[in-house]
Amino acid sequence: MTNQQFINFAKFKVQQWLPRNADNMDGISTDDIFVVWYAKTLQNQKALLGTRFANYYFECTYNGDKEEMYMDVYDKVQNVCIKPKKD
Repeated sequence: MTNQQFINFAKFKVQQWLPRNADNMDGISTDDIFVVWYAKTLQNQKALLGTRFANYYFECTYNGDKEEMYMDVYDKVQNVCIKPKKD
């Protein structure tokens, strides 16, 4: 699987997951899903994806040996601003 094929497949799977599991996600497009980070090592690939329309974070991992993709979904629980102390 090429890099772009993997990214397209991951975005498509996120697009399928959202309407089934999140409110008001009907009609979401793969154009609404963005890649935050991507890496490839040998035959394996990983992408972290998100969308501005939901508080979910997606981690898609492709196992090239088994030709399988795994998708982990995380929910944003809290956003905390922490400022370091100045010395």
